[in-house]
Amino acid sequence: MEMKRFEQLATLAHKQRMDLFRLLMRRYPDAVPAGEIGTALGFKPSTASVYLAALREAGLIEKTREGRSLLYRANVTAVQGLVGFLTDDCCRGRPELCLAEKPKGIDMTDGKYNVLFICTGNSARSIIAESLLTRLAGDRFRAFSAGTRPYSELNPTAVQMLSGKGIDTSNLRAKHISEFWGDSAPKLDFVFTVCDRAANEECPAWPGQPISAHWGLPDPVKATGSDAERMLAFQQVFGMLKHRLTAFAALPLDTLDRISLQHALDDLATTSEGADQ
Repeated sequence: MEMKRFEQLATLAHKQRMDLFRLLMRRYPDAVPAGEIGTALGFKPSTASVYLAALREAGLIEKTREGRSLLYRANVTAVQGLVGFLTDDCCRGRPELCLAEKPKGIDMTDGKYNVLFICTGNSARSIIAESLLTRLAGDRFRAFSAGTRPYSELNPTAVQMLSGKGIDTSNLRAKHISEFWGDSAPKLDFVFTVCDRAANEECPAWPGQPISAHWGLPDPVKATGSDAERMLAFQQVFGMLKHRLTAFAALPLDTLDRISLQHALDDLATTSEGADQ
């Protein structure tokens, strides 16, 4: 087993392999097609295949097949074993020398938890999430949204849908994630990516180590057809987010440690609901 840990460390010591592994960790619990991985990282198909094979051989990722596509997912059990090896074995039973701090729960910031939702354009999915969490549990959560490449305006169909549900949209605007970096930015407790493209992008580590999760959702902006068919796509995303955020707001955040909370958020990423009328 010790040799296996050395093999895993050697595999991750290669920058491009580490970049690929980081992408799969950001996308967890998603299983990501090989082609999408290569495109996101700018790898040729043959290069991506070699790196994926090395990570799989080391036991750090898992492969499944869906039709004709090969999908890859981070093996978090193996990662936990590797971290345990470093703290328990390498630190010789003194993990306090290796760990900056023990895992703990989340403390409220100024009486509320600060939550940031991220997508690429910050015009629809993240805006809907921000509005919904404020509507569902604004007494306990302060919701924000931002984009890695925000549009200049919000999607008009998203705004129309939210307004139709009685949600105030007057203070909503598209923002770049850089507004949430730096000393003047709010201290974030949770960060959710709600689109795959945003999760694929490498971003600086968030100050304060907020708990993060990927809740990938279909992009309603890409929907085609009649006005009613396009609106249905937004309604479906609204319903999925409402389901997840209702469950999120019901979690006993003040009693769960970080590991248990992370598992709960990852589990919510696999749930979905239909259109919410």
